[in-house]
Parts: sequence; structure tokens; C-alpha cells
Amino acid sequence: MIRTVWDLRSFLEHHAPDQPEYHQAVLAWFDHIKDDLDDDHLKDGLIERMITPDRIISFKVVWRDDRGRARLNRAWRVQHSQTIGPYKGGLRFHPHVNASVLKFLAFEQTAKNILTGLFLGGAKGGMDIDPRELSMGEQERVCTAFMTELHKYIGQYTDIPAGDIGVDAGMISTLQKTFSQVTGRFDGTLTGKWVCAGGSQGRDEATGYGCVYFLRHVLDDHHDDLEGKAVAISGAGNVATHAAEKALALGAKVISLSNSVGTLHSPKGLSPEDLERTKHNRLEQLELKNATFHKGQTPWSLPCDIAMPCATQNELDHEDAKALSQGPCRVIVEGANMPLTDQATEYCKDAGLVIAPGKAANAGGVAVSGLERAQNTTGKPWSRQHVDQALQDVMTEIHERCTRHIHRSGGRYDYSRGADRSAFRQWSTVLMTQGV
Repeated sequence: MIRTVWDLRSFLEHHAPDQPEYHQAVLAWFDHIKDDLDDDHLKDGLIERMITPDRIISFKVVWRDDRGRARLNRAWRVQHSQTIGPYKGGLRFHPHVNASVLKFLAFEQTAKNILTGLFLGGAKGGMDIDPRELSMGEQERVCTAFMTELHKYIGQYTDIPAGDIGVDAGMISTLQKTFSQVTGRFDGTLTGKWVCAGGSQGRDEATGYGCVYFLRHVLDDHHDDLEGKAVAISGAGNVATHAAEKALALGAKVISLSNSVGTLHSPKGLSPEDLERTKHNRLEQLELKNATFHKGQTPWSLPCDIAMPCATQNELDHEDAKALSQGPCRVIVEGANMPLTDQATEYCKDAGLVIAPGKAANAGGVAVSGLERAQNTTGKPWSRQHVDQALQDVMTEIHERCTRHIHRSGGRYDYSRGADRSAFRQWSTVLMTQGV
């Protein structure tokens, strides 16, 4: 029975050895909710049940490259919890995908989905492949081979995948085509499709826009606003560029984007035209009048008011946290999932920085995926304005859930603690009501 953090560490080391990302997510969550535990939670092994996935599906994907050679990749679907609805979570195609990463993402996804107020469970899946190294034909064959196996375990009332890193709307549409061909069904099983293929208006923008909508609430809590704020953003993908787009539209000054090679820095701020060019070109290849590319650097030493890590997990470490805290930065918004290391999180909190956690701030993507499923079910598409208003409403509700069960300390909210406590209370209540 897990009663203390030492019990939890022992459980993880025995049942999930060599899975550091998963350990990191679960231990941070337990630290936030441990004061809410009582005998009713403990007597039926509630913590063990909450942190253990319902199932992990592991399978091989065999496909042929453009030279006709058979290629092999590993793939997984982690179905973490179906407590309050069908499993819901993205598919990630990246060479570093493994069981530990997907278990952490699926666990975080469960809490995130609860915070949206939608009746969705949590899952995550993916494959250890880099789609950027594939031709269009190879991407199609990979998606076809992947879905030929995955279709056995998903459905609009059981498990609803979407896109994630490395899986864009075009690939989701290919996955949907294969799913329909194999099953004979077209429904809301996959979300994040092209609009012309049954996708939702505003889905591409949803995660990045949602981050900025959540940021507005955080600034409002601290009697501030976005106007004129210098925002440092990492990443150059869907989340980063759309967060930059919305921040610019609301009066902020976006001073950076980044990729695996380095950081694009614009002290005076990127223009909307600059930003549009970053969506279609690699950052290191751009020639912009007011921006310079710095090879091998991250954005976190740049003087900024707000930092938005939007690339990947554990991208912002202890040294980055030191650099941020020594400047004017006072707010960090996690556009990626768990982008701060444990040491960076503790340092930033001790330095007085406010952290908006990914499970709250970047929940806009899954929220609009849920709305896409509703549109597919009714066969009636919604306008972009309708979707955007619904997204704003969801982000407002998430913010209220994050602040409902915590009090200000030193004039600040601990949004991470509030998010975990809010999700835990609903999740544990349902589990105890259902029994075993």
C-alpha cells in the first residue's frame, strides 16, 4: 500500500524500472496530492490503481522504404485510464519515443482531460521513427502499416487518438483513410484531420492559442496583462508558432523561436510576416532583417518577461532556470508536456517565478479534439469562431479548476498543485464510487 513518497518510489522501482520520465511525472503528482489522502483513499490501493495503466499495447510496424527494403519500427499505445470516458490522447512519431515517455504522457493526459471538463479518459501512443527523414510515399506506407495493427484497439467509444509531435493533419488523414478501409467505418475515432476530411476548424491552432488564453488568466490573477510583454518561446512547430501568433495578436512581443540546431532571436520582436515565414522554412535558413540565429543556444538566457517552453519534455534544465530567474522573467507557461526538469521547477519556484503547468496550459489541443469528435458524431461542422469561443470557455474553466482548491502564497498561486489536486479529487471520487 502506498502511503508515503518512499512507498511510491519503491513501487515504481519494482514495477517500472528504467522509466525515468514516468517516475518524474508520478512523483511530482504525488507531492501535490499527498495532503488530500485519507484512509478511504489508501485502504483499496487507490494510488497504485491510479498510476498503473489499464493496458500497454506493444507491436511492431513493418513497412517498405522507397528502395523496396523492409523496415522495422516499434510502436505502443498506452491506455492509461477509462474512468470517466473513452481513452483520448495523441500519437507521437519521434526517434526517442519509448514506453517510459508514453506512460508519462498518458498519465499526464488523464489529468489534463479531466481538467477540460469533457468526459474523456487518458492515453498516448506512438512509434520510434522520425517522419522528417521519410518521403511522402514512405510516410503513407508507415501510417498504413501502423494503423493496420492499431485499428484493433481503438474506436470512437473506446479510444480516440489524435496527432502529436511528428504526426500532422495530413498523416492523421492517412491514418483515418486506412482505419476506414479496414473497418468500413468513418466516425470520430481519429481527431486532428484535415478540415476537408472531417477535421475541426481551429484544431491546428488550439494548443498554442489555448496556452496564451490560459496565460491571460494567470496575468489577470497578478493584475497584469500581455501588452508589450517580451515573450521567449522555444520550439518551431505547431504549438510554438501558434502560441507566438496569438501572443502577437494580443499585443505581446515575441523575441524567439528555436529548434534542435539553435535559437532565432529578434530583440525588437518578430513581425506577423516573419512568423509566417518561420512556418515554412527552417529557422537557421531564414534571413530576417531584425532577427539573428544563434547556433547551439536555447532561448532561456534572453531577457524576457514570459517564457513559453513549447518543444519537448525536460528541455529547460537547472542552468536554464538560473538564467531565466536572473532576468525580468516572472511567468513560465508550459506549452510542452513537462518541459522543465525537477531541478529547474524547484529552482524557479524558489526564485518566485509563476509556472503554468502543461496539463492545464496546453490542454487546448485535446479540448478541440473532443469538440471535433462531437462534430463527427453529429455530422455538423462548426465555424472557426464557434470553435475558438468554445476553446476560450474551456481554458477559463481549466483556470478556475486550477485555483479552486488552493490559496495564494506570497501573492502567487501554485497552479501545478491546483491542477493536480482538482483532477485528483474528481478522479478518485469516481474510482471510489465505482469500486474495483
